[in-house]
Amino acid sequence: HFSPSTTKGPLNRSTSNSGGCPPVGIQLEGLIMPPVLTIDVILGLLGNIIALWIFCFKMKSWNPNVLFLFNLVIADFLALVSLPLRIDALLRGHWVFGDGMCRINLFLMFSNRSASIALMTVVAIYRYFKVVHPHHRFNRMTKQQAVYVSLFVWVLVIGPRVPMLAYNHIKIAGNNTQCFFFTSYKEASRAIIILVAMHRILTVLEFIIPLAMLLFCTIRISRFLKERQMGKADKVKKAMRVCAAIVAVFMVCFLPTTVTTIGVWVIRSFRPWDCSAFYTFTQLNIVSLCLNFLNSALDPIIYVFSSSLFRKSLCSSLPLKAEGLCSLSRKGPE
Repeated sequence: HFSPSTTKGPLNRSTSNSGGCPPVGIQLEGLIMPPVLTIDVILGLLGNIIALWIFCFKMKSWNPNVLFLFNLVIADFLALVSLPLRIDALLRGHWVFGDGMCRINLFLMFSNRSASIALMTVVAIYRYFKVVHPHHRFNRMTKQQAVYVSLFVWVLVIGPRVPMLAYNHIKIAGNNTQCFFFTSYKEASRAIIILVAMHRILTVLEFIIPLAMLLFCTIRISRFLKERQMGKADKVKKAMRVCAAIVAVFMVCFLPTTVTTIGVWVIRSFRPWDCSAFYTFTQLNIVSLCLNFLNSALDPIIYVFSSSLFRKSLCSSLPLKAEGLCSLSRKGPE
């Protein structure tokens, strides 16, 4: 998908070329993205800084689930700290931070999407095994093994994005400097074309495959809930809430970007003359990135739903005890 192109003017070299379509002015991006991304940053940093504080200073015991959630906080935090540069560029209409910061900024933005999806999926799978297959050896995972799983996830999601750091993404037109990931096919080298194609494929696959796994876990837990023994009701209902919350965040934050990415891809490949459709999907694709980063603001909800240890630590840290939250944290095992 497109990175925010940081332009208030024409849809220039980064997005204007679909079978020779002439440039067109972007209005949605300049109007919508700065305020929405600012809200994402404020809410996301507030929630994730509180979460980091609880994880680092308030939680006395950790288990694999907590380790996975901690890694999710790190992924969200890294993405959120990269957004102020994008907001500044959107407001200025050009990029002032140089080539190095452009590469790092794009790398953090795109890596966060992959890391968030992967780690949310791991949390759901962990909960699935706890409920549906309580005697599986997966449930005997140690903290050290959870660290290895987390490292594997990071390598898996960062590896395909590392090539982004090797290329110059700065585009200069007169006095206007832009930081783009998506470049014109007519101007790009073969390496960049391959990189963009790989990114598009990853954008689709890293949505479809985890979504299938999340839906499988949710449906299986739902069926188990209907067939449950009464003594297991709280544990199973909590697992169901976790998976439902993850699926909801997943659909809201990542479905629009995936759909618009596929739309741009299809139009470029099969309808290169349809400039109207190309411009529509291009602008929607850019704006849908706002929802990608809304994920970082919504993930703290998953921490509360998914970990009783986190809820207890949060509850004990509140100046005024929230009785509903505290009573919820006492129900069911971790």
